[in-house]
Amino acid sequence: MPEANTQHLCESARDKLKTAAERLEQFLNHYSLPQLAEEPDEETTRFYKGFLSDLRHLLVFTEANYEKLGVLLRRPNFDKEAAEKALYHVYHDCVNNFFYPKSEGYAEDGRYAYTGQDAIRFRRKPVRAARDVVLDVTKIYEELRDDLTYYESDYLTQLRMQKSGC
Repeated sequence: MPEANTQHLCESARDKLKTAAERLEQFLNHYSLPQLAEEPDEETTRFYKGFLSDLRHLLVFTEANYEKLGVLLRRPNFDKEAAEKALYHVYHDCVNNFFYPKSEGYAEDGRYAYTGQDAIRFRRKPVRAARDVVLDVTKIYEELRDDLTYYESDYLTQLRMQKSGC
C-alpha cells in the first residue's frame, strides 16, 4: 500500500477512534453498576459487571491506539512500517475487542447485517442507555473493520515473508 494511503488510513482511523472513545467515556462516566442493574438479581448483576468491564477495556484500547496514531502522525517523517504496525493493533485491539467482548454480553449476528436491522444481539435485554452506547459505536467499529481488513491477516503474512527472506 502506498505511503500516502497508509497515512490517510492512519488519520481516518485516529478520527474514528477519537469519536468512539468520547462516546464510551461519556457513557462510563454517567452510568454505574447500580444504575444499570435496576433489578439486582445475580444474573443481571453478572451481565452488567461483564458489560461494563468490556466497555472499560475497549475504552483503554481505543484511547491507547488513538494516542499511538497521533504520535505517528506528528512525526516530521512518516514511518510507514510503524504506521502499518499501529493499524494492525487498531484492528486487533479495538475492532476485535468490540466485536468479541470477553463477557459475551452481546455479539454480532451476521444474518442481520444486510437486512437494515441492528446486527448486534444482546445476551439479555439491556437498559436503553447500555443498548444505545453499543449500537452508537457499532458503526464506527464496523467502518474500522472494513478499512483495516488488510491488517487482519495480510499484514502478518507480509511480515513473515520478509523475515523468511521470500
